Parts: sequence; structure tokens; C-alpha cells
Amino acid sequence: MTIRPYPALLPGLTIGVIAPAGPASEDALLRAPAVIENLGYAVRMFPGCYARQAYLAGDDDCRLADLHAAFRDPDIAAILCLRGGYGSGRLLDRIDVPLLLAHAKPLIGYSDITALHALLSNAGIASFHGPMLTSDLLDQPDPLTLQGFACLRDGLTAGAVLRPELSEPLVHIAGSAGGRLVGGNLSIVASLLGTPWALDTRDAILFLEDTCEAPYRIDRLLQQLRLAGVLDSAAGFLLGSFTGMESPVEVLRSYLEPLGKPVLSGWPAGHCSPNTLLPLGAFVDLDSAGGTVTLREDLISPNARSQT
Repeated sequence: MTIRPYPALLPGLTIGVIAPAGPASEDALLRAPAVIENLGYAVRMFPGCYARQAYLAGDDDCRLADLHAAFRDPDIAAILCLRGGYGSGRLLDRIDVPLLLAHAKPLIGYSDITALHALLSNAGIASFHGPMLTSDLLDQPDPLTLQGFACLRDGLTAGAVLRPELSEPLVHIAGSAGGRLVGGNLSIVASLLGTPWALDTRDAILFLEDTCEAPYRIDRLLQQLRLAGVLDSAAGFLLGSFTGMESPVEVLRSYLEPLGKPVLSGWPAGHCSPNTLLPLGAFVDLDSAGGTVTLREDLISPNARSQT
């Protein structure tokens, strides 16, 4: 499965903001457009950003319509998610995948947005696990978080080496492995098992992160992945942040170390700051000893043509 590279996200282009999951506060919404404009881009906030239905940013019809409209609109160069929360999975069985394939463009988000990343990855569309507008970019974002937009602007081509400063590793098994980079939030990855949108982890590099999950709950989620064959089928593991509760280090070790596969942990991605950009759906080489992820294929190319 070959992924077509996206054109560079040059200054002046338009970033569309959608809310496929939870709502944001009124104050955050007032300040949000200026954040994108200060990065050098035009911004279009889709209607669902301003809607609210209990814990959702508008009803399912509204959020789905925004997703489709953002992909369909040729003036939208990239799609940034407003925030996570809950709700993306409610859209999966109604998403027009052929439309997304015909108008593929970068979609950026994490947490609950993992459900959309899974659908896109399974369809052969690259997307980006990365910062969201009101969750990460409103109040003095870390410069390394903002570097993700520099990558989208300057290019992510074959041979590019991602080598961020790592936090203290939770698990480390030296080695190298190659495959498609898939994954995201552990809770969402587990919730997709048994559905048509479950991630295909065969010979893949599986990225996982989570927040506010006690060790016993991390244990339950990993047990679910183990029993489903997900851990055995992966070629290697990249671990992001596990924040907000007691460290699950012993649980992670108990599941991953017996597999003997390369594990690189402490990657600054997920519910953390900095929250760096990760290319999902792309073929990569993982070197856990060197602390690097290297792209095998072009993802953002100044010479690529628009896919819309």
C-alpha cells in the first residue's frame, strides 16, 4: 500500500478546524482562530466547533457533515481537530471513505481522534498524531509542539529522521524493526477491536499512549490487545506519554518484555507537552537503541500536487 505524498502546507493556505468529538469552551473558541493566523495560515472554523450537545460538539449529523465538508473543500489544505474528549467513534460507520480517498489531506489530532486515524490508516491515507487547537495550542505552546507545523510546511520526505528528546523510558528493548506506524490512544485502540475499524497491526510499529488510566486499567487494556493477537502481530512498539495517574511501568514491562520485540518509550507524543507530530499510516524504521523513527516514504513534499 503506497501513500501519496501531500503538498507542503505553505503559509497563507487555509487550515480547516473541525470538532469530531467533544466541545470547547466559549473562551477557547474566541481565541482559537488567532492561534492559526499567528502561525501564518488562514483559518476556517466549521460549524460543529460552535455547537454543543451534552458531551459532544453538536449532534452526529453536524460533526459528520463538517468532516466530509473539510475533506471535500479544495480550499482546505489541512484539517486540525479542535479537541478530543469523546465522539469520533460514533461517526465511523457513516464516514464516506471513497470521498476521503478522493480528497486526501493531512488530518491532525490525537486522543479520541485515534478512531479517525484508524479508519484513515486502514484506508491507506496518512494522517498525523499531533496537537489539537484548544488542547495544546492556545496558551504558550511548547516550541517543539509547534515544530510539527514546520514539518508540514518544510517537508517530511523519505529518509527524514525523527529524533526528539525522550523522557525517562518506561520500557526499553534494543533493536530495530520496520513497518507501518499505526496506533494512538490505548483506550481507543482497544475499543475498536472486533469492529471493521480495528487496526491492522501485522508487521506494524504500534504506537500507544494514554492518560488518567490507573495501572490496573492499563493492564486490562493490554490484556485485551494480547488476547486479540495485536501484540504478537506487531513488529515493534513506540510508547508515548502515560500521564495523570501512577506510572504503569511495571504493567507495560510485563506485557512487552516477554515478546522480545524492539520497544522505544518516552516519545513526546500524547497527553503531554511537548506533543510532537507522528506520521500515522506511513512506513517507518524504528531504532530503539538510537531513539529514532525514520520515514521510508515521502509524506509531505514541496513537489507534490494537491489531492483535492
